[in-house]
Amino acid sequence: MTSPVVMVGLDDALGDVREIFEQAHLRHVLVVDEGRLVGVISERDVLIRLSPYVNSNMYTTRDLATLNMRVHQAVTRHPHSLHRNAQAIDAVRLFQFHRIGCIPVLDDEGVPVGIVTRGDLIRHFEAICATLCACVPPGRGAR
Repeated sequence: MTSPVVMVGLDDALGDVREIFEQAHLRHVLVVDEGRLVGVISERDVLIRLSPYVNSNMYTTRDLATLNMRVHQAVTRHPHSLHRNAQAIDAVRLFQFHRIGCIPVLDDEGVPVGIVTRGDLIRHFEAICATLCACVPPGRGAR
């Protein structure tokens, strides 16, 4: 799990969210209302809605207006989530059976405390493998 998690509000501008993705090198941010999770917005969600001409010399007023669209116009609501005490296998199963890019991790009140991505699971698996390999005598590993 990655923590602390980056969060935005429903009325934040997509242009601001795009800057968060660029500066923090993220692909997903959680959307909250009064501190509780209401959805997830991905970099792809934002890019689909922004005009491709925003960063060019050929932009129009209409192109720039796409930067002012609000998160509530692009958010994926009611995302699959996990409780902070969930096991890694619970995250694996959610990724396996649902077409999702991240899993918000919540406390007992539904407040986001982290986010799990496939990359987080791969790093966790790598750490487990490294620990197991350290326990295997040389020459006894997989072939």
